[in-house]
Amino acid sequence: QVQVVESGGGSVQAGGSLRLSCAASGRIFSINAMGWYRQAPGKQRELVADITNGGSTNYADSVKGRFTISTDNAKNTVYLEMNSLKPEDTAVYYCSTRARSDPSRWFAAYWGQGTQVTVSS
Repeated sequence: QVQVVESGGGSVQAGGSLRLSCAASGRIFSINAMGWYRQAPGKQRELVADITNGGSTNYADSVKGRFTISTDNAKNTVYLEMNSLKPEDTAVYYCSTRARSDPSRWFAAYWGQGTQVTVSS
């Protein structure tokens, strides 16, 4: 199985910065993408940013220019650098990893438990 663990959430004032980290471990043959999603109270989970193993990135319009996603492929770790944070960024942030445990299996999505980010005005 694959385990995904996020860290780095917290509380900041508007305009501040936070850096989230997510490490995937366990029986991993390969990873083809990692990403960050968020879910605010009463809202659906939404994509924040994702990155392929080739380095292609995709961002939600609401975070472009403020958030940066990056990976350390050797450590199966993805980061989310969040700058110029706004109160509307407040949510639980989840890491998703698309991995397979051996070459005969399809890639599957594995999720972390989530980390809270709170931005006060």
